[in-house]
Amino acid sequence: MAVNAAPLPALEPLLRTSTKRTHAIFSGSLDAPTVDEKISRLRLAVKINDEYRDYKVLPASLQAQQGPVGPSRPKQDRKMITAGPSQTPSTSKMIAAIDSTPEAAPTTFKDRTSLSQALTLHKETRTIKPTYHPQWKLMRVISGHLGWVRSVAVEPGNKWFVSGAGDRVIKVWDLASGELKLSLTGHISTVRGLAVSPRHPYLFSCGEDKMVKCWDLEVNKVIRHYHGHLSGVYSLSLHPTLDVLVTAGRDASARVWDMRTKTQIHVLTGHTSTVADVKCQESDPQVITGSMDATVRLWDLAAGKTMTTLTHHKKSVRALAIHPTEYSFASASAGGNNIKKWKCPEGAFVFNFSGHNAIINTLSVNAEGVMFSGGDNGTISVWDWNSGQAFQNLDDIPQPGSLEAEAGVFCSTFDMTGTRLITGCADKTIKIYSEQG
Repeated sequence: MAVNAAPLPALEPLLRTSTKRTHAIFSGSLDAPTVDEKISRLRLAVKINDEYRDYKVLPASLQAQQGPVGPSRPKQDRKMITAGPSQTPSTSKMIAAIDSTPEAAPTTFKDRTSLSQALTLHKETRTIKPTYHPQWKLMRVISGHLGWVRSVAVEPGNKWFVSGAGDRVIKVWDLASGELKLSLTGHISTVRGLAVSPRHPYLFSCGEDKMVKCWDLEVNKVIRHYHGHLSGVYSLSLHPTLDVLVTAGRDASARVWDMRTKTQIHVLTGHTSTVADVKCQESDPQVITGSMDATVRLWDLAAGKTMTTLTHHKKSVRALAIHPTEYSFASASAGGNNIKKWKCPEGAFVFNFSGHNAIINTLSVNAEGVMFSGGDNGTISVWDWNSGQAFQNLDDIPQPGSLEAEAGVFCSTFDMTGTRLITGCADKTIKIYSEQG
């Protein structure tokens, strides 16, 4: 009997439908466990937990008998797993306890004593309480110069002070009344540095005309010139005990002079840009310079060579200040952490005076631990020397008739008592600040 077979084209849709159903039914079981498998695994886990719950920690008797397992390896290489004594396969049970005690982290200190000393030192240096200082107030504004006031200096008797400016004139003022006592002419360019000798009746001045002059204050005339600088002279300083004068300027050098014979003793070379400030002190390092090359150098005065170069600053170092009684000094440039305190004699960095974000032109510090910083934009900060905290911020206010851009502080000095501060400003005035009792 013959069977009528359906034509092939009619079977194709049925085959496609059957294949799709088969894939939909069985594809899930190939990729993920079924519900029954999940239930079986859960039951097994519960059974293992119930069966071995009492064997997670070895009994005391077995712990006493336990010894090292396997070949000895370095501590850092072996996993901290303790296992019981070997047992026969029929009675063995998987007994293990993982030691979760963290290994000691490596340290850079050789012993605990060094670490504790470092922590104590860090705590002491960062938790110094600021000393209380009275606030400072503007007491007097002195006019008379016809140019920016670029230098000021107080005489040792504390009766008068001198100022030098862009008008090429050196003026002598009465400190108590602010009256003009004398004008000295002779420089042919801006007067940038002044110093009054504590041991002679001499006034020393330097300027952008390359000249360094010694004035006899008994006759008010120039008695010596010190020739040698190749460009403008920006700063000078007198040695406190030796008859030595140190000058510095745009020729990237500092020069040491015999005060009386005018002989050039040393040329201190090494800076690669203008030496903006120079200071002398009695103990080594006896000469310190700050330069536009962003470095501070400590010099051996006897040898005329660099002892140390400090490269912490990122921008031009324009100002230095030596503490009158402490064996330390500060340097200033432009930027955020732009004022830095250093410890002598090695020039060890102590900390930053942070917060005066300006180009710092001048620094002054008195014996009471008050430091003054004056900025190119007219901002003024007053600091506690020991802690590095600013306890007062002021603004140099230009006098009537001046431009707003003429709010700038170029130079400063404390008087001999440390209770008055004299500043030279861009508005052509001298401002005197006083400590409020």
